[in-house]
Amino acid sequence: MSNPAWTLRRLHAVDDTVIDQLASVLIDCVEGGASVSFMAPLTRARAVAFWRRVADGVAAGERALLVAEDANGVCGTVQLVLEQPENQLHRADLSKMLVHRRVRRQGLGATLIRAAEATARECGRSVLVLDTVTGGDAERLYGRLGWLRVGVIPNYALMPDGGFCDTTVYHRQLGS
Repeated sequence: MSNPAWTLRRLHAVDDTVIDQLASVLIDCVEGGASVSFMAPLTRARAVAFWRRVADGVAAGERALLVAEDANGVCGTVQLVLEQPENQLHRADLSKMLVHRRVRRQGLGATLIRAAEATARECGRSVLVLDTVTGGDAERLYGRLGWLRVGVIPNYALMPDGGFCDTTVYHRQLGS
C-alpha cells in the first residue's frame, strides 16, 4: 500500500538500519507524550533493545511487523502479536501502532490499522484485540474504523511523565 507521502510494507526480517529508524519513531512518540509502555526519557539504547526483541519475534513468526516509510525513513509502524495460547490461535493482539509526529493527521494511522487487519486475515486470524489510552487520538481513530469498545480499566498504565491513565480495550471481528 502507498500514498504520495509514504509506502507501507510488511517486514519478515528486520535489519539494524530499520531497528534504528523504528527506535527513532518510538522515542518521538514517547517524547510526544504517548503512553506506549515506556517512561520518559526513553534512551536510544532501551528503544533499540525493544526493537531487537521485536525483530526476534518477527524472525520466529510470532509477530507481524508493518512499517510505513517516507523520504526520511520509517515514519510509522504497527504489530500483530500472533503468538497466542493454543485455544486462541484465531486471534491476534494489535500492538504498538506508532506514527511519528512529522506525519500525523495525514491518514497514516488509519492506513496502518487497515493494513494490520488485512495482514491478520492473511495470517488466518479472525479476532483482533487492543488497548489504548482513554480519551486519546488513537481511541477516536479505532472507533471511527469500526472497532468495538469493550470497556475502560482505570489507572491501568502510566503516561511517560508518570501520571496515571485509564485504558480502553477494543476488539474487532474480522469478516472474510
